[in-house]
Amino acid sequence: MPARHPARHAPAAELLTLLAGGGEVSGAEIAATLGVTRAAVWKQVEQLRARGLDVLAEAGRGYRLAEPIELLDAARIAAVMTAGEQAGAGVIDVRWQIDSTSSELARTAESLPMPRACLAEIQTAGRGRRGRHWQTPLAGGIALSFLRRFDRGMAALSGLSLVAGIAVLRALADTGIGGAALKWPNDIVADGRKLGGILVELGGDALGPCRAIVGIGLNVRIGMEAGAAIDQPWTDLASLARGVAPSRNAVAGRMLARLAEALDRFAAAGFAAFERDYAQHDALRGREVVVASGGERWTAIANGVTARGALRVTREGRTIDVDSGEVSVRATESESCSS
Repeated sequence: MPARHPARHAPAAELLTLLAGGGEVSGAEIAATLGVTRAAVWKQVEQLRARGLDVLAEAGRGYRLAEPIELLDAARIAAVMTAGEQAGAGVIDVRWQIDSTSSELARTAESLPMPRACLAEIQTAGRGRRGRHWQTPLAGGIALSFLRRFDRGMAALSGLSLVAGIAVLRALADTGIGGAALKWPNDIVADGRKLGGILVELGGDALGPCRAIVGIGLNVRIGMEAGAAIDQPWTDLASLARGVAPSRNAVAGRMLARLAEALDRFAAAGFAAFERDYAQHDALRGREVVVASGGERWTAIANGVTARGALRVTREGRTIDVDSGEVSVRATESESCSS
C-alpha cells in the first residue's frame, strides 16, 4: 500500500520531531539542526506552548517535553495492518497542518485514486456535525478521514455514520481499549462523556455512483488546558486505559483497517448487516431523550435503530422513526453528552 510520510517543513514540526522522545536537546543543537538562530528556536518553542504542549526549558541543559509524545507516521500506521488490510485502506497521507482532512479528500476526490485516507496533526478548520468546530489538540488526538467510492446512490448509504462507529469500537478493542459505546447519530462515548465524533459527507451522483468521506475525530490524551476549551463533558483513551495512552499510530492503523472492512460489508449488505452489532453498543436504548424537530422539543424513550439507521423512539405509546438529518437528540440525564 502506498504510504506518505508527513511533510516536516514547518519549523515547529521539525522542532517537535526532535523533542518527541522526551529527552533534553540543547538550544544550540536545535538551532544547528533546523538551520535557524537561537532566537528563532525560542519563538518556535512558544508556538508549541501556545498549542498546549508543555515544553520545559532548563538553563544550560536545553529543552524537553514534560511527557514524550508520538507523532503520526504513515509507515507506522500501515505496520499494524495485514497486507490485505493495507490494500483496503489505500493511500495513507499524513500532514502536519491542514484546514481539514475531509476537505483535503474532497478537493482531490476527482484527481486521485480511491480509497485513500488523510490524517493531520493540526486542523485549522476541523468540523463536526452541524458545522461545529472540532478541536484536535496537537499530538493529543486523531483526526482521520477516509474516502471511498460506492456504486449505489446516496440514499442507499443511510446508516453509514453508525457503521463507522462500530468500526471504531472494533479498532479500540484491537488495541485493548473497552468501555466505549455509540450515541446516535454520530458520537462515540464512554461513561456519558464524549470520546469522539463522526461526520459523513457525500458527493457524486445522487443515483450512483457516489463517494463518501468518513471523518473521525478521537481523543487520545487531552491535557488540562486543551480540555478546558471543550464545551461538553469529554474523556480520552488515556482515561479508559487507566492513564496509559495507547499508540496513536496503532489506533489510527486499526481504525483504517476496521473502517475499510466495515465499508466493504456495508456496500454489499447495507446497514441491516450491522443492526445486531449496533444494538450491543447502543448508549441510548431504553433511555429518555429529548428530540428537537421543526421548532418543537419533545421527550421520548429511545428504542434502538431501524434497518436504515434511523433512531426509533416511543412517545406516548406511539413508535416514531427519527432521521438524523432532521433532528438533534440529547439524553436528558445530566451525565450524557450532547449530540
